[in-house]
Amino acid sequence: MINRLKALYYKYEELIAYAFWGVATTVINVAVFWLLHHFTGWNYIINATIAWILSVLFSYLTNKAFVFHSPSKSLMGDFLEMISFFSGRLATLFLEFLMLWIGITLMHQNQIVVKIVENVIVIAINYFWSKWLVFRNSENKKSAN
Repeated sequence: MINRLKALYYKYEELIAYAFWGVATTVINVAVFWLLHHFTGWNYIINATIAWILSVLFSYLTNKAFVFHSPSKSLMGDFLEMISFFSGRLATLFLEFLMLWIGITLMHQNQIVVKIVENVIVIAINYFWSKWLVFRNSENKKSAN
C-alpha cells in the first residue's frame, strides 16, 4: 500500500506541487490585497495590481524551484524566463477579464459560477504555459526511487 501511494505521488508530484504553491500564491494575493485595502487609502485597482505583481513573482519563484525544478543558468536566462512567465500570466489575466465580461455582462450568468469556470480554464492554461514555454528546458521529472 505504501509503495502504491509513493508511486502515485511520484507520478503526480508536479501537479501536487503546482496545486500546493498555487494555493499559497492565492493566499498571498488575497492577503496583500486585504492589507493594502485596510492600511492605505488607495483605489482597489491599485491594490489588486500590487497584489497581482507580488503574487505572480512569488508564483514564478516557487514554480521555478519547487514545481518545474528549473536551474538558474545565467542572470539573463532567468530574466527572460521570468518575462515569459509574467507575459503568460498577464495574457491569462486579460483572458480572465474577457471571460468574466462575456459570462456576466453579456450572458447574464451567475458571477460565482462564471468565476469558477474561468478560474479552472486560467489555471490549466497557466500550467501548460509554464510547463511547455517557460520551464520547457527544466528537469521536470524526478525518478521514483
